[in-house]
Parts: sequence; C-alpha cells; structure tokens
Amino acid sequence: MPLSRQEQLLLEHFAHYISGHKKSVLEKVLAERTRQVTVVLEDIFQSQNASAAVRTCECMGIQDIHIIENTTRYEVNKYVLKGSYKWENLIRYKRKGINNTEACFAALKERGYTLYATDPAEDNMSVYDVDPCSGKVAFIFGNELEGLSPYALASADHRVRIPMYGFTESLNISASVAICLSSAIAKLKMGQETFGLSVEEKDQLRLAWYRKMVKRSEIIEKEFLRTNP
Repeated sequence: MPLSRQEQLLLEHFAHYISGHKKSVLEKVLAERTRQVTVVLEDIFQSQNASAAVRTCECMGIQDIHIIENTTRYEVNKYVLKGSYKWENLIRYKRKGINNTEACFAALKERGYTLYATDPAEDNMSVYDVDPCSGKVAFIFGNELEGLSPYALASADHRVRIPMYGFTESLNISASVAICLSSAIAKLKMGQETFGLSVEEKDQLRLAWYRKMVKRSEIIEKEFLRTNP
C-alpha cells in the first residue's frame, strides 16, 4: 500500500533528524531486503535459539519471520538479538484454542509461498535443490528436541534436509537457518530478476525504520501531525 500524503510528509520530516551516513546505510540495507524467502519457527523451546535464528534472518536480508506458539511462548532475548529484531517483522501466531501452525500455513499459502519443512531424513530433497527464483519459499524449522510437529510435516509442500557428512545428525537451529538462507539468497543473487521489495514496500519500511532511528520519534510525530493535519 502506498504511503498517504501525510505519511510521505512525515517521512520527509523524519529525514531531517537522520545523518546522511545513517540514511546511506539504511538505503543499502533496504535495497537488499526480500520477501521472496521467509522463515517459520515452530514452538522453539529456548529463547536464545529462536532469537539467534531471528538475528541470522536479519543478517541475510529476510524481512518477515513467522513464529508459531502453540505450546511455547517466544520471549525476546535482547542479549542474543543485539537489536536486530527491531528491523524485522515478527509475525506471531499465538491464539489460544486453535492450531496456530495451520493458521500460519494458510496465511503463507495465501501469499503464494511454497512450504519447505526441514527434516533430516535421508530420503528428503536437499536444501541445495530448492530454487527460490521459481517461486516464493518458506523454510520451516521445528524445536530443538522433537523437530517439527506431525501437522507441519504432513502439511508442508516438501520436506528438505541439510546434507550431513559427519557422525552428528543435526545442527542447531541458527546454523540450519543460516545454511538454508545462504543457499537460497545466493541463488536469488545469481538470478536474472530482482526479488527485492516493491517501491511501496520500501516506503512503508523506510518510514517504520525512521521511526525507530529518530530519538523521541513519537513526540516528534505527534507534534508534526498536530501542525500538519
């Protein structure tokens, strides 16, 4: 959705409070952001593990992260995140009395994503064979002890594994997220098309980030809207 005229004026007003260097860094990061690939975390037990995965997503340019909370509530671990979460859209599914995994999957399918459930079984396709250039990709990760729920495994479009060559059968969640995203993003970068955000999406995100970068932004915005109705 495009910015309203008032939002556009507010964006220009906030720009006066941000240094040229910070705006340059913001624009560079914004140009690399994508929604062509997303990550889903289902009932992660340890907050530090979920937060490390969120931090990894931010480093890789992933804008949206979907967090399913059927049995485990996600708690922000600020020590691990080191501020990275404020640049992300954390979409949480935590309604009581429903299957939040089902709700998350329905929302992703509506947005055109193909669902890839991560599972270490040998007969699953390799994560390196996933092609994000041919369609939007959602990588789904389960908890540290049991992996993904039976519903998630049964309802995903595909099951993928990270090839392993040692005695250990699995990696921690953050490392798994990093490998999956690194492979997918590398393919996007080599593709012929651009899978960044639309102009409208960039404007919305730029305004959201300006609000977080400007000190006392709520007060400044309130005063601006009072004098520019």
